[in-house]
Amino acid sequence: MKVNFVDLKAQYLTIKPEVDAAMAEVIGNTAFINSRSFEADFAKYIGTEHCVGVGNGTDALFMAMQCMGFGPGDELITAANTFIATAEGIGWTGAKPVFVDCDPVTYTMDPSKIEAAITPNTKAIVPVHLYGQAADMDPIMEIAAKHGLKVIEDCAQSHGGTYKGRMTGTIGDAGCFSFYPGKNLGAYGDAGAVVTNDEELATNIRKLGDHGSNVKYRHDFQGTNSRLDGIQGAVLSVKLKHLDKWSDRRIAVAAMYNEGLKDVCVTPQTAADVRHVWHLYVIQVNNREEVMKHLTEQDIACGIHYPVAVPVTPAYEDLGYNADQFPVACGTQDKILSLPMHGDLTDEDVQLVIDEVKKVAK
Repeated sequence: MKVNFVDLKAQYLTIKPEVDAAMAEVIGNTAFINSRSFEADFAKYIGTEHCVGVGNGTDALFMAMQCMGFGPGDELITAANTFIATAEGIGWTGAKPVFVDCDPVTYTMDPSKIEAAITPNTKAIVPVHLYGQAADMDPIMEIAAKHGLKVIEDCAQSHGGTYKGRMTGTIGDAGCFSFYPGKNLGAYGDAGAVVTNDEELATNIRKLGDHGSNVKYRHDFQGTNSRLDGIQGAVLSVKLKHLDKWSDRRIAVAAMYNEGLKDVCVTPQTAADVRHVWHLYVIQVNNREEVMKHLTEQDIACGIHYPVAVPVTPAYEDLGYNADQFPVACGTQDKILSLPMHGDLTDEDVQLVIDEVKKVAK
């Protein structure tokens, strides 16, 4: 029996009539550029005054940072354990990413490491809500307030996740989302958004994504072309109605994994007062290659998130970091393994994965 890592086809079939009708409406109305309807829906769901749709999640990070005024000579602190897009968004502004290690239990940014990384050039902190779990935001916000820093939340993996009852994306100055197809809330192509309660920031992000203009052919500054198109917005509005149900299923799947695998590997833990929405389910095993080979032979998909910590990738070798500076992020990169996780997994699927992992995990 095949078990997919993510099963977008199965998900589509469960909502096919809704999605097909929504896409047909966009085509019939030829409303291809921008999706203000989804922006309103998502802002209401998240609980912010503003949502600005953009082309993808990386653009969301870059555009939020650019419109906050960061640039050459500035430093922004972020997590060593993340997808490279977090650091790319910082770099595209001309600013420098400064990395700190992650917490050994949650894998999110370790707040106790932040203050040692602050310099006179530090302008912001960029926590990542990784694998579906919120970073520990209270101490992060306290540090930011103490040092006069902005906070930009990377929410690319935490759609619908909460921290002490607050949605991720609503705690800092802005929250940046990716709607890449494999995300918990995914489009049928690239898409992203920035949410904020800062009206001026939202206005400037929208202008930046439309060639520096909010009036046709009047350009206040050099912008870029990054907008959420109508078809993607229509798909996302349909999926948003189902997101909480899918998240509940992910939580149930994670609970099954935790119980079934607790004696054979290091299973992930959920911090107190957090709603973990399980974008990824990541275990640690000492014989990862053997486990991956066995699962592949059983037609069970798996992955690694992430095989190399961002500060020690070739892209950032000029910053001079080494693995010893990130003992948690680099110390676990040969052990972490992501198992199938999506809202359409059956109990039989999950039990099969558990049984096969148990046969070989050490």
